[in-house]
Amino acid sequence: RPLRGASLVSTVSQLHESRHNKRVPELPDVTVYLETVGARLIGQRLRRVALRSPFVLRSVDPPLDAVAGQIVRGLRRIGKRIVIECGPDLFLVIHLMIAGRLRWRAAGAAVGLGPKLVLAVFECDHGALYFTEAGTQKRASLTVVRGEAALQAIDRGGLEPLGASAEAFHAALQRENHTLKRALTDPRLFSGIGNAYSDEILHAARLSPLKLTRALTAAEAATLHAATQTTLLDWIGRLRARAGGQVPEKVTAFHDDMAVHGRFGQPCPVCASPVQRIVYATNECNYCARCQTGGRLLADRSLSRLLK
Repeated sequence: RPLRGASLVSTVSQLHESRHNKRVPELPDVTVYLETVGARLIGQRLRRVALRSPFVLRSVDPPLDAVAGQIVRGLRRIGKRIVIECGPDLFLVIHLMIAGRLRWRAAGAAVGLGPKLVLAVFECDHGALYFTEAGTQKRASLTVVRGEAALQAIDRGGLEPLGASAEAFHAALQRENHTLKRALTDPRLFSGIGNAYSDEILHAARLSPLKLTRALTAAEAATLHAATQTTLLDWIGRLRARAGGQVPEKVTAFHDDMAVHGRFGQPCPVCASPVQRIVYATNECNYCARCQTGGRLLADRSLSRLLK
């Protein structure tokens, strides 16, 4: 029987509901992790890394035991990965993927985490960093790397958006002819931008997510560059303030004060038109038709399939 009215709306909502559960932490989230975890680990001796799930470790040489007793010298970001520098030329690389998170517990504090949630524990004298992952898919990973060359081999090569000039940003966009949504989230083109913040960036720039990169004018490219840097810096500031110096316990890509991401059907904060979305594969794109596409609705593939 064909679906109509409320039944259709309900069914479409259920199709999208699972997409709102988890998202990969992006540049602003990882930046706040680096700041708050770094404040607790840098300069401390890493006594050991205790594996709770053997599947999280994705390397064998150097062995994980090589980091035991090393002083943590720094933390950095490669794309969406977190890198812990342990002694000379020895690195722990954490990829949180969709459901991986980091949690800090001071020495003697209650852990309060289910045993099946914890993948690994990074222990030092005054506390421990817990690497957790919700769900059963277990995509998060931990890799031990020796040497800067091996570390840089992990880098997908994307431009760092916060340090890029307008000219370098435009050149990266034009390397391949993709939609703006795809280009911004391609780790070979831009580092650390994912589904959530690309939506916010494109809304701030008033550009359609499906506009092709090589169709951008120089003025539009400059606007997108400015919107990218402003949006990412704004959200780093917001997330930093919310963390209040603590390692954040709830890291999500959905925030009530976002303009469009995760806000399907809610009013755009600029024009009050309902936020629209396109669903593709396991992801979705959120946009305002009035602000970004001249009022034109973009095709939603899952809805189109449902309606045949």
